[in-house]
Amino acid sequence: MIRGLALALAAVLALVAPAALVAGEQPREEIRLWPSTPLGNGKVEGPEKIGTEGAGLGAVSNIATPRMRVWRPAVPNGAAVLVAGGGGYFRIQLKKESTPAAGWLAAQGFTVFELIYRLPNDGWDAAAPFMDAQRAMKIIRTRAGEFGVDPKRIGIMGFSAGGHLAGFTAYQPDRALYEGKDRFEAVSARPDFAVLLFPVVTLRKPYDTTRTRREIVGEKASEKAEIAWSLDTYAGKDAPPTIIFAAADDPTTPPGHGILLFQTLVAAGASAELHLFRDGGHGWGLGRPEQVISQWPGLFTHWAQSLQIIEKRGE
Repeated sequence: MIRGLALALAAVLALVAPAALVAGEQPREEIRLWPSTPLGNGKVEGPEKIGTEGAGLGAVSNIATPRMRVWRPAVPNGAAVLVAGGGGYFRIQLKKESTPAAGWLAAQGFTVFELIYRLPNDGWDAAAPFMDAQRAMKIIRTRAGEFGVDPKRIGIMGFSAGGHLAGFTAYQPDRALYEGKDRFEAVSARPDFAVLLFPVVTLRKPYDTTRTRREIVGEKASEKAEIAWSLDTYAGKDAPPTIIFAAADDPTTPPGHGILLFQTLVAAGASAELHLFRDGGHGWGLGRPEQVISQWPGLFTHWAQSLQIIEKRGE
């Protein structure tokens, strides 16, 4: 009887999302990215929508007010991360991607800013999410002192399309996407490190089948447009240190995306690291305990320690 109960409990725990086992602080505040109407063309009406089933479970769309949810750690380590969930730029996967990652990061001492960015599929310009990410980085760096964050230890993390967004922000921080005049525009949008998980990297063949590509450049995009919005175009020697995680069996963003970016960064002389797992598919977030891919948070921690972004535990 006892053995049966133990097995049942183990089965239940195996189904619990890793984030539920993390003791990170919950977000208690939000920061709007723009003081009034967001810059850029587009308009969204009605309330935000939250997916209730399938791949869209827990994903948000119809975003009129871009913002950041702030996760303050119990014991800050002085570093911060801006986290962007994926969703092909037609929704943002919070429940499965950005929220579990934010909780885990906060539990490790990072001050986390979970990004709720605008989506082209909602009616905004294709440049809107990139404007929001740039703006978010500038706000975090400007207000770093308020959060007990070192302005030279602010990174960005993104999943899938969020990985594309994070990478573009990392490699094109000075792209003039909007004209701002307030105090936040006096600092750089360049993150000090980038963490890209199953990222969309290129919009060119043979990887031109993603929803990300369709939302950003359209079905019949020119080669010029594909080049302009592909991360490998801008992965130069001045890129911030980058770590990439991908699964060999990912049908949505095949590992070729991550491999291409890694090779381009290394060839340019930038600091880059790639971890390619045997399986995991797409959208694995923190991963399940029984999956080898669930080791990526630990690998990220060691990488961050090696770059002195954070100190080793016990020091």
